[in-house]
Amino acid sequence: MKKLITKILITTLTVIFNLNTTSAQDYGDLQYALSGYSYRSVGPAFMSGRIADIAIDSNNENVWYVAVGSGGVWKTKNAGTTWMPLTDNMPFYSTGSVTIDPNDSSRIWVGTGENVAGRHVGIGHGIYLSKDSGSTWDNMGLKKSEHISKIIVHPDNSDIIWVASQGPLWNSGGDRGLFMSNDGGNTWSNKLYVNEWTGVTDIIIDPTNPDILYAATWQRHRNVASLIDGGPGTSIYKSTDGGNVWVEIDSGLPSSNMGKIGLAISPIKPEVIYAAIELDRRSGAVYRSDNSGGVWKKMSNTVAGATGPHYYQELYASPHVFDRIYLMNVRVLVSDDGGDNFYQMKEINKHSDNHSLAFKKDDPEYLLIGTDGGIYESFDDTESWKYVSNLPITQFYKLAVDDSEPFYNIYGGTQDNNTQGGPSRTFKSEGITNSDWYVVLGGDGHQPATEPGNPDIIYAQSQQGYINRIEMTTGETVDIRPQGGIDDDYERFNWDSPILVSQHDPKRIYFGSQRVWRSEDRGDSWNVISADLTKNQERFELPIMGRVQSWENPWDVLAMSTYNTITSLAESPINENMLYAGTDDGIIQFTENGGDTWTKITVDKLPDSPATSFVNDIRADLHDEKTAYVVLDNHKFGDYKPYLFKTVDGGKRWVKITNGIPDGTLLWRIVQDHVDPNLLFLGTEYGVYVSLNGGEKWYNFSNNLPTISVRDLTIQRSENDLVLATFGRSFYILDDISSLRNLSQENLEKEAYLFTPRRGLQYTPVRSGTSSDGTNKYFANNPRYGMNFKYHLSDTYKTMYENRKDTELDGIISGSIQEELISSGYDTPKSVINQSTERLLQETQLDLSTIESVKRKLIENQGNYDDIDFPGWDYLEMEINEISPKIFIEIRDNQNQLIEKIYGSRRKGLNNLNWDLKRSIPTVSYTDSKRYGEIRVNVKPGIYSASIFKNIDGEISKLTDNVSIQVDRVRENTLINPMSDLHESHFDDAANFIQTIVEMEKEYSKSADILELLEKNIKFLSSENNDLIKSIYDLSDEKTQISIKINGYESKGARNEGVGEKDFQTVMDRVYNSIEGTGYSSNTYGPTMQHMKSLDIAKEMYQRLEPRVSKFNNDIEKLANKIESLGTPIIIED
Repeated sequence: MKKLITKILITTLTVIFNLNTTSAQDYGDLQYALSGYSYRSVGPAFMSGRIADIAIDSNNENVWYVAVGSGGVWKTKNAGTTWMPLTDNMPFYSTGSVTIDPNDSSRIWVGTGENVAGRHVGIGHGIYLSKDSGSTWDNMGLKKSEHISKIIVHPDNSDIIWVASQGPLWNSGGDRGLFMSNDGGNTWSNKLYVNEWTGVTDIIIDPTNPDILYAATWQRHRNVASLIDGGPGTSIYKSTDGGNVWVEIDSGLPSSNMGKIGLAISPIKPEVIYAAIELDRRSGAVYRSDNSGGVWKKMSNTVAGATGPHYYQELYASPHVFDRIYLMNVRVLVSDDGGDNFYQMKEINKHSDNHSLAFKKDDPEYLLIGTDGGIYESFDDTESWKYVSNLPITQFYKLAVDDSEPFYNIYGGTQDNNTQGGPSRTFKSEGITNSDWYVVLGGDGHQPATEPGNPDIIYAQSQQGYINRIEMTTGETVDIRPQGGIDDDYERFNWDSPILVSQHDPKRIYFGSQRVWRSEDRGDSWNVISADLTKNQERFELPIMGRVQSWENPWDVLAMSTYNTITSLAESPINENMLYAGTDDGIIQFTENGGDTWTKITVDKLPDSPATSFVNDIRADLHDEKTAYVVLDNHKFGDYKPYLFKTVDGGKRWVKITNGIPDGTLLWRIVQDHVDPNLLFLGTEYGVYVSLNGGEKWYNFSNNLPTISVRDLTIQRSENDLVLATFGRSFYILDDISSLRNLSQENLEKEAYLFTPRRGLQYTPVRSGTSSDGTNKYFANNPRYGMNFKYHLSDTYKTMYENRKDTELDGIISGSIQEELISSGYDTPKSVINQSTERLLQETQLDLSTIESVKRKLIENQGNYDDIDFPGWDYLEMEINEISPKIFIEIRDNQNQLIEKIYGSRRKGLNNLNWDLKRSIPTVSYTDSKRYGEIRVNVKPGIYSASIFKNIDGEISKLTDNVSIQVDRVRENTLINPMSDLHESHFDDAANFIQTIVEMEKEYSKSADILELLEKNIKFLSSENNDLIKSIYDLSDEKTQISIKINGYESKGARNEGVGEKDFQTVMDRVYNSIEGTGYSSNTYGPTMQHMKSLDIAKEMYQRLEPRVSKFNNDIEKLANKIESLGTPIIIED
């Protein structure tokens, strides 16, 4: 049995951790600690992002499923009021199609990889099925399809599915064609294969006869330089036997090269078929067939334009009006006569670039449309539009942060949604809302930049180098795009041109075309400091689609990015003359003399690097002049491997540093910590990776991030925040990375380690808006107010119960994984096996591969677990009555006085604990009072210390040395309280006085209880004791009067059964006013003279009341003694 357990453990760890050269212990501890970090989504959602497909549940039209081109699958159950992301933990983010099974609306099919040929498009990883309305997903194959266009489920048989797979964009082959399954997706047959460059772009089904289907094929190929958007493989096909056999139906279709085709079938007259066809050089036409595709008739020369037909061409036929068709385009084109004439759909106050359209079956006025800017609804046939403003799925290319105080701003260039800016956090208690974001510059936004020390100046650009300088105080923009001389060649700017603000002089900026430009005056004038640093090729002489193509072939020139351009620039912060440049055609150049001369390296000279690689990023080391990093990308040639290199000798020798990064993970950007030279972060196609040793080893660092492409990242230095620009899920922030600088194996092995947190900012959160503006309002969270500690525990301080469960699971699951499962409520093998993987991902901090491996091993070894012994009744009784171990942080002032004690998690690994920058003043000295427990007031700004303690069975031990922490106040009040010197003493005085009152009330309450018992004893007193009986009645009257003084009139007040009439202020009311009236829990102005006067009045009221209460207590005691001396029984209870 022990050998079996050992084998299970070793196998599990090997599968989970891909050990390479690092020991399992080292990797496990560090990876487990890294899982304690979490990112914060900050939006925005005010412009949303590209929608590829929408499906409305016909059984409940409030339920929609949305395939986001670059952001996963989302679901709403209430017509867009609220949303749920369904695929955050799946291995894909790009989706192209979503289909609801018409026979069972809980079965949802998703095709990954959107069907456009854009330069920025992400790939998919096959077809997925959910059998529970999107809660969990299974991969059903076609993993090499990369771009799935459409899915149709047989209207009468859920086992029959047809899939239009366009196949890879960047290379030949893959799973492309028309795939069919007859067994619910378990197996697939390719029923329509044309050639290695051609896939199926659309498929439609006859609503009256499911044996009749139509499919459109599309031959296309794109690489870094060019796009061929058509070819002889493009055509239209028909099947009359349920998709098994396909026949080309091209009678009447053009004989020239055809490109992307959109198909539609009339739901009213299914024999009428429509086809929108791209033709040579972005021309096109709409064709119509009246006889089920037998013969086609050209209706008009209509085609989607702008970015190019490859980006649109989806065609929809109205289910309500015969011959009304909608062609997706920059602005939707509508025909009411089957394609003969088109007009532009009304799109006032709506985003352009339309991709998907859905209808409601019984509402001809309703349209639900997906655009590059999100989702819109029309309830009046396009007369007006309602925007769905709560989907944070913006596609950001690049970002920049400024150094505004107290909260910095984030700027990002987006795909088709301008350059946007907004705050990293706000003073508002609700967080960051759409109204906090704004447009900085129009167009497709690209790399922005900020000026260090001057947040009023930023730089932003639209595609292909149209760079502008913007003054944020006025909003004015100045075009500063460099202009070549009269005899210079055409200046070639990349689609996403690089801009760099010098760290040596904030007025100096660099910009890249095929040459490097430098300005010493923020772009008012420019000087060229290099010759052409690229290969300067003729792109039409380069191979595409397997060979050099004829000029007559269907090039889409306007959809191509300018080629042979500079893509990345870097400047050494140590040596201003040390500059680097990288290009899109595989060249690295550097200069050591400010641009007088340049040294060229082609990327094929780097280890295992393809010559075609695109230089995504170059970074000069922040700490060493001779060190630099380069990120290469060859995905536009179908190669998704990670390419990352480092030089430590000024570029003479480069080494590959990708240990720990899986194959298939292309890389985008790298950033180095400004404090720790060994701390590096990578933005990749699937999240973030971190290295703590200068790139020798990388770890996945994407805990709680959705699966998404991180196209850029940076560190905001004053706050130590890692800020991410994602391509489809907007911005994310990892607040305060400073703890990573000390996340060493040595510190992880200590019993406890407390990381020094960043400063705590003290302010009064502001209420904004209302609390009644609906649940559809989007907001993103601020970081939790106060100071956020991180600490690491090398082991879990377990209760007896947890130790017992640990013993029962011993050997089945490895230690740290076992502890995570137990702490999350999964304390038996059966509980883990029976729970869904999706739920385990949500309820634990374990990643997908770990959960799958553990479940597999548990299932394989069912029946091999040791018998579990009964622990015994004594043990169980002790377990029930045990006082749990405790971990807490003590905060002390510079006089070593205890300010606050906060309790935290006792779990192994990295833990987070918040301090709200307040101190507790105890007000009650016994435990059964419900009046007040403590007063919490703001601490003074300044320096404090913190350390961790443990309390095990009542024995308190200090676990860490003190760390110094700082509290800063922001937003000082306009008015200065003249009583500020008395604030501390006022709260202390109030707290002490409350204890005095409560002690008085406690004694009075005991006497009142005794009096109540004496009243019940009256029936045992004889008539000779009338004086005692009268004393009882007199004291009862006195109790009523004292109760009025303490609690007010019961008949007036709303405290109990009163009518709510206004009452006089009691002692405690006065004390309450002296504290609560100051806003002590939030504001920084503090108590005024009026509040202090209220406390003085309370004291005077107490002085008047206390003798009366003392006399009442004494009289009760004497009376009770007299009655007891008569031998009268004391009735204790009814």
